[in-house]
Amino acid sequence: MASKRPETWVVIADGMRARVLRWEGGDRFGQAMDHELYDAAVHGFSRDLKSDAPGRAFDPGSGARHAIEPRHDPHELEKVRFGGQVASVLDDAAARQAFDRLILVAPPKALGVLRAALSERVRKHVTGEVNKDLVRTPVHELASHLRDTLGG
Repeated sequence: MASKRPETWVVIADGMRARVLRWEGGDRFGQAMDHELYDAAVHGFSRDLKSDAPGRAFDPGSGARHAIEPRHDPHELEKVRFGGQVASVLDDAAARQAFDRLILVAPPKALGVLRAALSERVRKHVTGEVNKDLVRTPVHELASHLRDTLGG
């Protein structure tokens, strides 16, 4: 009796968009989810991402008051939040045993954010990582970029 091919999901992400595809073998991919994950706030202005105005400080040397710059870039914080959202979706899918293998594809920074946000339940299914920005790559071209990682 032939064994069933493991269900392989491929997550293709950057800091604001993620596609979750199901590898069907060969060069074929299908949708693992019925929608793409997207965070439009990452493209917004920093001033729109902040919760309030920066703090003010008094400079005793000159007597002037000046704004205190935030310690974190709001865009980077939004990307971390988005990585957490993607990780949460994957955790829900892992709880339902929707996939056996998971391959992560993202540019280096986004891959690091996503990897850090994954639960242990999801991490144990990660069988490959690809350090590339393929989020805008057409589906029919993905296999050529992922052939070594997908295996047979």
